[in-house]
Amino acid sequence: MALLRQQGYRVQPFKCGPDYIDTKFHAKVCGRPSVNLDTFMATPEHVRQLFSRYSQDADVSIVEGMMGMFDGYDRDRGSSAEVARVLGLPVVLVVNARSAAYSMAPLLQGFVRFRDDVSVAGVIFNQVGSPRHFAMLQQVCDDIGLTCFGYLPKSVDLEQASRYLGLDFSTDTESNALVKLLGEHVDWHALLRLSGSLLPGEATGDAARSAADKQSMRVLVARNEESFSFVYQEVLDNFTDVSFFNPEEDKPLPAGIDLLYLPGGYPEKHLDALVRAAVTRQSIREYAERGGRIVAECGGMMYLCRNIVADDGDYPMCGVLPYTITARRADRHLSLGYRRFVLDGREYRGHEFHYTQFLGAVPPTACQVFNAKGDPVGTPVFRHQNVLASYTHLYQI
Repeated sequence: MALLRQQGYRVQPFKCGPDYIDTKFHAKVCGRPSVNLDTFMATPEHVRQLFSRYSQDADVSIVEGMMGMFDGYDRDRGSSAEVARVLGLPVVLVVNARSAAYSMAPLLQGFVRFRDDVSVAGVIFNQVGSPRHFAMLQQVCDDIGLTCFGYLPKSVDLEQASRYLGLDFSTDTESNALVKLLGEHVDWHALLRLSGSLLPGEATGDAARSAADKQSMRVLVARNEESFSFVYQEVLDNFTDVSFFNPEEDKPLPAGIDLLYLPGGYPEKHLDALVRAAVTRQSIREYAERGGRIVAECGGMMYLCRNIVADDGDYPMCGVLPYTITARRADRHLSLGYRRFVLDGREYRGHEFHYTQFLGAVPPTACQVFNAKGDPVGTPVFRHQNVLASYTHLYQI
């Protein structure tokens, strides 16, 4: 994406699955929001509309996959391969070739032939040790009739730190070294010719969204680089009037809002700043007590609770929900997966990803939550006056 941007192209980024972190890197290098494409949280038709709508004014659209190509929530359902099928997109495999050579032949041939309705256009090899190593890999592609678009050499300068199973977005990442190597070793002209096989909007026609399609309400969204930062672009674009505030700034909520949206993030990493913003916390508590509408997800739900306990102490939060969250290292436990529940006759879909937990017994839930396969899970959903809160990141609010 950064390479094509440096060449003067308008690049529209997309991300398969519910990932919030990779989209931040996309948006940074492309200068426009990255959009999630997910066939569990949305219908295939909705995914096609999203791709068409956001691609309309771009020169090229790039969809980054997730995990392995065929890895989904139920076999290949929800996988990158399914998104490629839904959109009719050609697939470029990115293959870690470290310490491997001709064994790549059966591996790649298996991916190419596994499903007739997924078109594998070629491959880019990653972590290649030398030009001689690449020549051996090129021979693999020649023998099985697969296009090789190039490779990325192994380099410690390209290694990226990670945390919580994702890349660390808290520090700036320099892409110049990566762009230089890609420009030298990848035939990006051939990739562009490949992308010309599908024009933006071709799959569904005019999918532009009019104001009449949006919900007419004034939505105030908590936004901070880390503590409240996990938001789907499609959620924001679903409303006619969206504004933002930073809960770490000690200011009361503005008057006249119809919905307060507290998305997820890492509030446990900014507890001192959130505690210092006492006016903000009190304003949110009073807004909730007056019957104001609030949707709070994961980190936002934690912020609404009575307090968050960390290794270095106890931090008071908004006090809208009478619960305590523990972020202590000894209490960390990974909760991960798609979620679905029905509340007041409406079905909600989303995903859950967190290490923090409720301190003590898990509070009672307003409804049963299920995973992608329909099995019940213990994640509670809270309905307090006009507040909807849970650990689930919702795709639609």
